Amino acid sequence: MRTIRHVLVAALAALVLVAAGCGGDDEEVATDTTTTETTTTDGGGTAGGTLIGRVGTSEDPDAFVITLTDADGGEVTTLPPGDYTLRIDDPSTIHNFHLTGPGDVDVSSDVGGTGEEEFDLTLEPGTYDFVCDPHASTMRGSFEVSG
Repeated sequence: MRTIRHVLVAALAALVLVAAGCGGDDEEVATDTTTTETTTTDGGGTAGGTLIGRVGTSEDPDAFVITLTDADGGEVTTLPPGDYTLRIDDPSTIHNFHLTGPGDVDVSSDVGGTGEEEFDLTLEPGTYDFVCDPHASTMRGSFEVSG
């Protein structure tokens, strides 16, 4: 069953890549093979706003998927430094969302809990990592803060 799920996630990622290539915008698109999800550069912009960390999917809360998006749903790979609100959407009792990085950023949801949590963060230049602690070898991602 897990193999079928991975094939479906890979196929969905391929469709997103094809659709993004046909859109005519200037966003950069790449595939993160460690999580089989599509990531796009948000193009910088002004600091602040809401970031959304998710584990699982709406169809399958226990799916082995972890994402970080901006408020518009765009995958985050780069951000300018500044103050942000991180909203974690965690519908699964087997996953969590754990963000670490410069400036002592270290926030997470509980593995056994579900629901939404919010954290106010100040992001400084550097690399930030997000993982599902029990599944860190396959459910992980990162983004850069620069500018």
